[in-house]
Amino acid sequence: MDLGLAGQVVLVTGAGQGIGRHIGLAFATEGAHVAFHYHSSAEGAEAAAKEAEGLGVRSLAVQGDISDAGAARDLVAAVEDGLGPVDVLVNNAAVGTRQRFLESTPDDWRPQLDVTVFGMLAVSHAALTGMAERGRGVVVGIMGDSGRVGESGLTVTATARAAMMGFTRSIAKEMARFGIRANAVSLGLVESERFDAHAGRTDPERLAKLTAAYPLRRLGRPDDVPPVVLLLASPLTSWVTGQVLSVNGGYAMV
Repeated sequence: MDLGLAGQVVLVTGAGQGIGRHIGLAFATEGAHVAFHYHSSAEGAEAAAKEAEGLGVRSLAVQGDISDAGAARDLVAAVEDGLGPVDVLVNNAAVGTRQRFLESTPDDWRPQLDVTVFGMLAVSHAALTGMAERGRGVVVGIMGDSGRVGESGLTVTATARAAMMGFTRSIAKEMARFGIRANAVSLGLVESERFDAHAGRTDPERLAKLTAAYPLRRLGRPDDVPPVVLLLASPLTSWVTGQVLSVNGGYAMV
């Protein structure tokens, strides 16, 4: 099936590693030109951009601290200078920490809110400005199910992630008159490169308990995520906006 993404310019934040990198490469496979944003994962982003170019598309790795509004604007400007106007923005960058709330401090909260919430707003503001002028565009947000249904030990992370739902639904209504759509994908636990830090792969008992919480009896894989993101970015879903679609192996069905 042709998703109609060939020639589109796509910016994926937090794409130097993990799910973001997989999403960016999936867009490249469909013929889209992809910007892999990173903060500190330069090697991964540059390797991904090179791999994307090997698929016959234009690509670049762009660095930026999106918790700074000026840097976020510069990031979008660099993408547009290098690849052209952004057609699709994938808000993937986030910071999360497993920690009991009463054991945390404001210093623990700030990095999560600065990147996951403020960074999302800053990059989106910069990209949406151009999209509105051109009368077209798509925004797809990536969030965790902790922000949708809650999770013990992830209170601050869940709070930050939940912002994606309000943003997505509000922007979908506010920007529809400009021909812009916005949707989000809410994920269960995915075995990406950072899985060990979240779940502890070396603890078989804990891993078994985690897996048992999923009706499909497995955790997510990185390749479970891109197909849904690409479909939401595709013109084939041109009448879909303001939705939060769960990709979670049945972990939560509300």
